[in-house]
Amino acid sequence: MPQQDNEGQDTHGVSLATRHVMQANRSKNTKPELLVRQKLREAGLTGYRLHWKKAAGKPDVCFPGRKVAVFVNGCYWHRCPHCALPMPKTNVEFWSQKFERNRSRDERDQRELLASGWKVLVVWECRLKGDRLDATAGDLVREVQGARERDGARLVELGVTPPWKLAVRRKGLKTSAKRRHR
Repeated sequence: MPQQDNEGQDTHGVSLATRHVMQANRSKNTKPELLVRQKLREAGLTGYRLHWKKAAGKPDVCFPGRKVAVFVNGCYWHRCPHCALPMPKTNVEFWSQKFERNRSRDERDQRELLASGWKVLVVWECRLKGDRLDATAGDLVREVQGARERDGARLVELGVTPPWKLAVRRKGLKTSAKRRHR
């Protein structure tokens, strides 16, 4: 049992209720992770390893033969760059440090994998919702199917519109029209 101070806070400055809620959050087999694995199986991509300890950061899904590591990041805990998530209003210093540690760990794990020649795929939870699911799953399957051990290190954030497509949209041009004029 964690030590408590006189105000019902544990030694980390978090209420016991908050501590119990945090402990109930899973780190493995989350809904987004299960959805990614389902999409990989549907595409015939089996033979992966889950939370493989031999790869830096124990990726959620790992294809050792192809040297592909897939991280399925929850938007809240990993501070998604696409979601404007607010900081908790209480105990701001604790949460700021917690989120910074998470992001630092993510960056360190990605650097280690890239240095070892792995392709690192990052899938954000928000990119698996609604009308984005099929596009993100398609990107994931293409990246894994196209990967070979000799391809070299690369970091790919899936489900994100590439900058060139954004530029095309801003100009009011359609992607297909641009391809025809090449």
